[in-house]
Amino acid sequence: MISVAAESFRLAEVFTISRGSRSEAKVLTVRVTRGGVSGWGECVPYARYGETLESVAAQIAGLPEGITRADLQAALPAGAARNAVDCALWDLEAKASGRRVWELAGLQAPQPEVTCFTLSLDTPEKMRAAAARHAQRPILKIKLGTPDDMARLEAVRAGAPKSTIVVDANEGWSAETYTELAPHLLRLGVAMVEQPLPVGEDGMLAEIARPLPVCADESCHDRASLPSLAGKYDMANIKLDKTGGLTEALALKEAALAAGFEVMVGCMVGTSLAMAPAVLVAQGVAVTDLDGPLLLAEDRAHALQFDAAGVHPPSRDLWG
Repeated sequence: MISVAAESFRLAEVFTISRGSRSEAKVLTVRVTRGGVSGWGECVPYARYGETLESVAAQIAGLPEGITRADLQAALPAGAARNAVDCALWDLEAKASGRRVWELAGLQAPQPEVTCFTLSLDTPEKMRAAAARHAQRPILKIKLGTPDDMARLEAVRAGAPKSTIVVDANEGWSAETYTELAPHLLRLGVAMVEQPLPVGEDGMLAEIARPLPVCADESCHDRASLPSLAGKYDMANIKLDKTGGLTEALALKEAALAAGFEVMVGCMVGTSLAMAPAVLVAQGVAVTDLDGPLLLAEDRAHALQFDAAGVHPPSRDLWG
């Protein structure tokens, strides 16, 4: 049996990016039960890709009850619906076999990974205060993407002088704006910039200077995306809600590295259940951005552990 339920989890603070704000994480939880054993997974439907809770739930409801993970890859396109079911099937297989997912996938035992902590888009004064509150964190990811971001950059660096900073523009800049900001990104010690230009306009990245690494997010979904990134991007951001699950995420990671890209593993704003399989993909990558649970006021039982070592792999009680 495949069941799907919509759930919401309150955020600790309002979360804002260049496309809008939210005060809760709205997710779909999928359970696959066979032979008295149940596996589960989570996805976050994303309006940017034309997904809603209802449309994704309908995709899942249309699947045959006995679908296998291999057949799922062709039955649904890359996206949130396939992600939740794929991860639920991995969890089901692990529980039925008494083995961990990393063993089933032929991976090494996972270790903690240092993760970014995201500061949402706000006024320079509020972003400086937020940076100061989190100045002990090793990597701060700041949401930008407006024509007047210079003051925000300066404010965050002033608030957290020792943290590594990565910037996510969420497609919010033009080529001219990025070209103007790039020298200041370097001056302020920014390590990487994520998706500065809109999809469809990012061909300009092959024509303008890229003085610091540029990461593809909205421009990178699955392995089919990789050829279009060549010459424009230095890094690929793998998110399971884009790849359509752990199966494709692991394959994309291998293909991206083989093609010469560095890898970032990111997330939508979801719970520990959504992050759990992504921790396996994040092993050894250049940038891990799995801070979704840290942004929540409430989380799943048996939540992921975060400490100075980073985000720890999930316990058996949570997933996998």
